[in-house]
Amino acid sequence: MFLSELMPVKQVHRIINSTLNQTNTEKILLEESYLRILAQNVISQLNSPPFDRSAMDGYALQAQDTFGFSEQNPANFIVIDRIGAGTVSNMTVKKGEAVKIATGAPLPQGTDAVVMEEYTNERRDHLEVDSSITPGENVSFQGEDIRKGDVVLKKGKLLQPQDLAIIATAGYDNVEVYRKPRVGIITTGSELVTPHSDIHGAEVINSNHYTLKALVESCLAIPTLNHSIDEAELVEKEFKKMLRNNDVLITTGGTAISKGDVVVDVASNLGEVMIHGVSIRPGKPFAYAQIDDKPVFMLSGYPVAAMVQYDVLVREHLLEMQNLKWKPPTVKKKAARKIPSTLGRTDYIRAKTNGYEVKPLKIKGSGIIRSMVESNSYIIIEENLEGIMEGEMCDVLLYNSQRV
Repeated sequence: MFLSELMPVKQVHRIINSTLNQTNTEKILLEESYLRILAQNVISQLNSPPFDRSAMDGYALQAQDTFGFSEQNPANFIVIDRIGAGTVSNMTVKKGEAVKIATGAPLPQGTDAVVMEEYTNERRDHLEVDSSITPGENVSFQGEDIRKGDVVLKKGKLLQPQDLAIIATAGYDNVEVYRKPRVGIITTGSELVTPHSDIHGAEVINSNHYTLKALVESCLAIPTLNHSIDEAELVEKEFKKMLRNNDVLITTGGTAISKGDVVVDVASNLGEVMIHGVSIRPGKPFAYAQIDDKPVFMLSGYPVAAMVQYDVLVREHLLEMQNLKWKPPTVKKKAARKIPSTLGRTDYIRAKTNGYEVKPLKIKGSGIIRSMVESNSYIIIEENLEGIMEGEMCDVLLYNSQRV
């Protein structure tokens, strides 16, 4: 039995959303900010480029001095200076004069264009130009990329490599980001043991330890893990320790009402259990509580159910705590065969997507880890559908698309 009737997935999300707090912010070095989430708008302190500069290796000159000239009738110039990137010419260029210039160097005073080196022929400071060019040709103008005062990135942006480039160009070597949530993970179960090849009696390898650590890290959060046997006092002790040192608590096991399942009872003693039982398959015995104003996600002990519960009911909320507005993106695929379902329940069917078609796996069961390895997606059958017919288009959530 559950605390109430099974709750629809959308209602579960609404309840969790209503209770979450965002993490506070911190200032970090820009070089450490990849895949962090901006906590403020980035306003450029500089123009980029900071000056008019050459976009090519060639010669800076006055474009009008090349008008009407060609390869058969080249224009003639005197080279009065030579500059590379990082250097500035002190010369003011007049009619019939040119400055040899490297890509990125500031345009000398009096020039308005650069002729590419391959359209020139220089002999002892005497330059022939056999191409007519226009003002502004091969010039990158001051501020054409960003201008001082421009908002170059907005709060809530997940920082990618190109974002770090524009922040640096805007004049910053540090950035304000949301702090990564600290997530305590307790895997419960008296039968659980660490991996080894000599399993005895009712022992079971604690695979959830490794899965949950990786899943939490995929949401840019920092996990701390521990294990507890199924004794209420020990589970409660772990709850209190993890909640004291973390922003979020995730548990596995102990969410159904049966002998030895203690996690929901402990959560109820320490705080308020707001959800217990969700109309989803696999993963029905999901629970959620608030303890000391902190979220507690209680997942199934079965590995596949725990993975599905995390993907469907936890992932987006850990990202939301960092102010990242993220929803799992679905795509439409054609069902390779008929897939039955039950009204009133949302099914997440492990499947293999190949091109335009998706095929549900025949392997079933919340403890069959191989089914997650051999699949690459979920077929989602919403609660208002009785199933999907062969050849019908259906919603598919690719595993890879869930990674930010």
